[in-house]
Amino acid sequence: MSKKDIDWGNIGFEYVVTDKRYVSNYKDGAWDAGGLTSDDKITISEDAGVLQYSQSCFEGLKAYTTKDGHIVCFRPDLNAQRMYDSAKRLEMPPFPVDRFIDAVHQVVAANADWVPPYGSGATLYIRPYMFASSPVIGVKPADEYQFRIFVTPVGPYFKGGAKPIVVKISDFDRAAPRGTGHIKAGLNYAMSLHAIVTAHAEGFAENIYLDPATRTKIEETGGANIIFVDKDGNLVVPKSDSILPSITRRSIVHVAEKYLGLKVAEREVLLSEVPNFKECGLCGTAAVISPVGKINDHGKEIAFASGMEKMGPVIQKLYDTLTGIQMGSIEAPEGWIHKVE
Repeated sequence: MSKKDIDWGNIGFEYVVTDKRYVSNYKDGAWDAGGLTSDDKITISEDAGVLQYSQSCFEGLKAYTTKDGHIVCFRPDLNAQRMYDSAKRLEMPPFPVDRFIDAVHQVVAANADWVPPYGSGATLYIRPYMFASSPVIGVKPADEYQFRIFVTPVGPYFKGGAKPIVVKISDFDRAAPRGTGHIKAGLNYAMSLHAIVTAHAEGFAENIYLDPATRTKIEETGGANIIFVDKDGNLVVPKSDSILPSITRRSIVHVAEKYLGLKVAEREVLLSEVPNFKECGLCGTAAVISPVGKINDHGKEIAFASGMEKMGPVIQKLYDTLTGIQMGSIEAPEGWIHKVE
C-alpha cells in the first residue's frame, strides 16, 4: 500500500475519516465475531443507554512508523486491560483483552497507508470505545452494547517544540473518593469541560485538580497525569486511588528507574511542597510529556526552576528516551512494542 497524499508535516490534531473501522456488538449475553467496516456512521435508538445514562468508556493509543520502517503500536495490552476494568466498573460487558489487541491490529493494518512516515512528527491516533446501544428508560444497565475502534492521523501535539505551559489550581473537583476517577469513562471528561473552558478563558492551559476530601493533595489534570522532579533530580509521582492509571505515566516510571537510573517516589504529594520541586510535567498519550513552567494558585505563582523557555533537563531525558523507545531508535522492554507490519 502507498501512503496517502497528505502534507504530513502540517496536519493538525483533528478527526479525519479513514478507510476502515472495527465494530463488534454485544447482544443476548455475548459479543459477536466483530469485523471491519467502511461505514463511519452509527444508528441507535433515541432511548439508547449511552444517551440517557452515559454508559460509555474509551481508550486512546497510537500507531507509529519506526526508524526501520515497521508500523507498531505502543503497549496496547495495557489499554485493553484498562478498558476491561472501566467496563466492569460501569456495569458494561468487558471486551476481551486478546480480542481488543487483535481488533487494534486489524484496524491499523487496514489503514496502513494512513500511518504517517517516520520523521514527520505525526502519528496514527487510535480510539477504541464502547457504549450502551439498546433502549433504557429505567435507571439500570443496558442489555446491548457496541465496541468500536476508529483511527485518524494526527500531527505533533506541539508544533515547533514543546514550550512550558502555565496551569492553574482548580476550584472544581475532578473525581470523588471511591468514584470513577480511576477509569476512563466518558462522563469524567464531560464534567471537566466547564472547568477547562473556564481555565482557557482565564489564560491558563489546564487545571490541576486537588483531592476533594481535603483539597491539600495534588491529583491530576483534566486529561493527564502529573509528574515532578525534586531538587536531587529524581522523579516524584502523585499517588491516589482516584487518579487514572496512565499508561504513559507507568512507562515513564519504568524509563526513569531502568534506563536513567533515577529514584522514583510514587506517593501522596501535598500542594504545599510543590514549590520545592525543580520541574513539572503533564503526561499522556497525545503529548507524551507537556512541560509546566508555572502553576497559578489563586493568584500566587509557583515558578519552576526549569523556566518557561524549554523542558527541564530531567523531563527532556524522560521524553527523549520514551519517544526513542516508541519510534524504534532505543531498544524497548520486552512486550512494549506490538508490531503490525
